Amino acid sequence: MTSTAPTTASPVVSGTTPLPASSSSGSSSSSLSSTTGTTLAGNFQTFLTLLTTQLKNQNPLDPLDTNQFTQQLVEFASVEQQLKTNDSLSTLVSLEQTAQATQALQFVGKTAVVKGNTAALANSQASWQLNVPSNSTVKISIANSNGQTAFTGTYSVNAGNNQPFTWNGQGNDGTQWPDGQYTLTATATDSSGNSVGISTQLQGTVSSVDLTQSPPLLTINGQTYTVNQIQSIAN
Repeated sequence: MTSTAPTTASPVVSGTTPLPASSSSGSSSSSLSSTTGTTLAGNFQTFLTLLTTQLKNQNPLDPLDTNQFTQQLVEFASVEQQLKTNDSLSTLVSLEQTAQATQALQFVGKTAVVKGNTAALANSQASWQLNVPSNSTVKISIANSNGQTAFTGTYSVNAGNNQPFTWNGQGNDGTQWPDGQYTLTATATDSSGNSVGISTQLQGTVSSVDLTQSPPLLTINGQTYTVNQIQSIAN
């Protein structure tokens, strides 16, 4: 392999080795400086530039070892393949985000049941759904957005899912609480006094979807939820 570089020039062994100050490497040095700030993994062209520069500036009396040269070619090819894989992954992520947005838009105007325990009190009514695994004595506590307890009550509830609980906005002393967001907490015990886990759900109409978020956020009764929080959808 021939070279136009002076015999005194040292071979370039890595991207951090200074290039020899010779006329044969002037254009390559300029090309490399233009890629300052760009990582090697982000630009395959940089690898090709380094390879070309190395070939131009190797010492004819001590050329690059064939095995080392082959190893570098393999490494360059691996990097190129990795970059293509990264591009493919980026495309898949973009397609997934588009699919999520399309799915979320289809929920607008439909009634959704979602996981949650904060409901809106409007027109003196707020509703939750309780999932009770066994016959239990359930203690309900409802608090406003400031954490103030608005209502408490104890009820005997049979086992069952999606059991509605509606609150009329009145406190235990008969005070009518203002419209707003209220959080329900439910604790339960069975006939033996053992604790029973109660989960709560909310039902409401999907009024809007925020596609600027990832994943998209659905607005239901003034609260936002992700698609994976939805338990069921009805027209």
